[in-house]
Amino acid sequence: MERALLVGINLNNGDDYELSLEELGSLANACDMEVVGVVEQNLAEIHKAFYIGTGKVEEVREEAEAQNVDVVVFDNSLSPMQIRNLQERIGKPILDRSTLILDIFAGRARSGEAKLQVEAARLQYMLPRLVGLHAALSRQGGGSGSMSNKGAGEKKLELDRRVLEHRLAECRKELKELGAQRLTQRKQRAASGMTRAALVGYTNAGKSTLMNAMLDLYGVEEIDVEEKKVMEKDMLFATLDTTVRKIAPEGHHAFLLSDTVGFIHKLPHHLVEAFHSTLEEAKEADILLQVIDYSDSHYKEQIAVTERTLKELGAEGIPMLYLYNKADKVSPEEIPGSPGAENGGPGKALPVVTQDSIYLSAREKIGMEELICLMEKKLAGGYRECTLLIPYTDGRAVSYLNENAVVGSTEYREDGVLMKVSCKIKDCRYYEKYLV
Repeated sequence: MERALLVGINLNNGDDYELSLEELGSLANACDMEVVGVVEQNLAEIHKAFYIGTGKVEEVREEAEAQNVDVVVFDNSLSPMQIRNLQERIGKPILDRSTLILDIFAGRARSGEAKLQVEAARLQYMLPRLVGLHAALSRQGGGSGSMSNKGAGEKKLELDRRVLEHRLAECRKELKELGAQRLTQRKQRAASGMTRAALVGYTNAGKSTLMNAMLDLYGVEEIDVEEKKVMEKDMLFATLDTTVRKIAPEGHHAFLLSDTVGFIHKLPHHLVEAFHSTLEEAKEADILLQVIDYSDSHYKEQIAVTERTLKELGAEGIPMLYLYNKADKVSPEEIPGSPGAENGGPGKALPVVTQDSIYLSAREKIGMEELICLMEKKLAGGYRECTLLIPYTDGRAVSYLNENAVVGSTEYREDGVLMKVSCKIKDCRYYEKYLV
């Protein structure tokens, strides 16, 4: 296990800085590093050449030697010049926050698409940072003009850059093709008429656990629920692949639920860009379910990070519910509107529902029914009660409504099937010729 020294600067961001530095330690641990020390500095602005002040660079060098560290990790994305300068002054390998996140993503990617997305992000990040990686080799000689003037180091840089650019172009081409396939799949799901809900939120907030709880309770009978479950684990970025599952609660509208990649503070922009086609599931949803780890003291900052990222994706303005997960880990007094401690400690007073939020526990499957009711209430404006008399010649309409609407009653008459349903307004309009 590598020994790591963390370095962070506080640009007067208060709790935002503390959260970021705490997460950096978790990211380092996820990369199998042991954090043996932290160096901090308050600055008005980032130093262009070294990220931290020149005096602090010397302090970091001394601390790195004293702690016998293998690597120094900075809590921000560093420029190629900053990496080169810091390595020369400190004499240790320098990593930044983006590198750690990319390493974690590379280790967690399972599907072919996720692996391509991570590879594209890594290549895009590496390209401008090639300069200085071959400092041990000779550099370009004097003069200008032909390639014959270039030293071994320069030739190596050019060769590496060409290889990386070629592979990056290949990754982008393959991702574009996969993106087209995803678009086709989304169009098919939209044509089905079912509500599309997307789980969004901070990494390790419990999105995958919630997805699996829904599958356990309301999974479609004809599928193998265990096979359709997603991986859930108490770690950063446990799942990277977006999955879509049909949830069919009895007495409620069936809907499609997607589990998207989690967000984190200072998520590298090129990583968001690489995962754009995957994250489109959130942008195309009818309702967003923001899963929040209510037991985390930084949950408010995590909500802000999630909403900033959604805005970057163009997903703002979509109806959203706030799911305060892991509420069973806190005392009832900490839950607004809770009946209180007389019910017997954490979790006993759950679930608690307000207008746009619910306090629940996905792991204990507490609040799932209430969540579905809250979703339907939030989307109530998009549904209508209809009575339809469908002729026997249109069996497809009967089948569609049985699958995509809540059927109150069905009566078989001589002139057709009389159905009382709650369905989407657009479905009611589509079948208006059968309205009675």
